[in-house]
Amino acid sequence: MQSDNLIRQRSQILRKNMTKEERHLWYDFLKAYPIQFKRQFPIGSYIVDFYCYKAKLVVELDGSQHCEPDDMVYDQKRTRFLQQKGLYVLRLSNLDVLKNFDGVCQNIDLAVRERMR
Repeated sequence: MQSDNLIRQRSQILRKNMTKEERHLWYDFLKAYPIQFKRQFPIGSYIVDFYCYKAKLVVELDGSQHCEPDDMVYDQKRTRFLQQKGLYVLRLSNLDVLKNFDGVCQNIDLAVRERMR
């Protein structure tokens, strides 16, 4: 198991080196969203792309590597862990961020509103 310090350091590195899709979603939507999101946030031994504490919502942006069998198994294990913590995991593709940004933003907004009820 990784130490809290190592996970915190890794999350800082990931924040500095976000993918273009993560940067787009963060700077063009989530950063100014009325309910606070955190980026590259550690939960247990995992680091989630975006996390909204108030809505107990995790937003994950998945690239093509997430379609590989080993990565799919890892993602399922990770999702189960997060769900056991009472979190809802919303998985979106990088392609959707690039091709359907407004739809992605609407999907996130809807998930937040439903989770806040």
